[in-house]
Amino acid sequence: MNKRRFALLSVANKKGIETLARGLVDLGYHILSTGGTADAISNAGLPVTRMVDYIGETEIMEGRMKTLHPKIHAGILAEDIDGHFAELERMHAEPINLVVVNLYPFEYVAADPSLTLDDAVDMIDIGGASLLRSAARNFRRVTVVCEPDDYETILWHLAKSDRVTDKFRFELAVKAYAHTAKYDAAVFTGLAEYNVETGKKAR
Repeated sequence: MNKRRFALLSVANKKGIETLARGLVDLGYHILSTGGTADAISNAGLPVTRMVDYIGETEIMEGRMKTLHPKIHAGILAEDIDGHFAELERMHAEPINLVVVNLYPFEYVAADPSLTLDDAVDMIDIGGASLLRSAARNFRRVTVVCEPDDYETILWHLAKSDRVTDKFRFELAVKAYAHTAKYDAAVFTGLAEYNVETGKKAR
């Protein structure tokens, strides 16, 4: 098994992200990141690998495909068995141990009365939600974090024993699904207000 440890950080709420990234780097983690999160980490003087450099491709479709890539999701979904890690090696991919993602509250986007339907649809986060779901599904190997309030506890676990307990990883996975469920509910509620023919809010 590959002993190098990778953390993927891509957050809308950047509270505490620099502190978390610094703690992870000090513990020997390699940081993968995107967009503004990568900028925040880099500006703090910390090493970070940008997603486009890791996957070896530029962003396509105006950034819609930043994290929707086999090297990313295979690295998250690979289970702790030799066959899966051998496949990752053939793909030149790394097993990702920690996924830190949170989604911008869609209800704030949808609250703008002047926002058109097309603009609202463009704001729907596909990649972030997919990362959370993939990591939560593979909670037996991967730690998924969606709330900044958990960063300190994560670093404590990793500093103490180099791993997060099975119980806490499961709790974090359930919390991640709650996060995506709340997000999906906000998208449903927001889109339901629109008239598809006019592209404007019907209410």
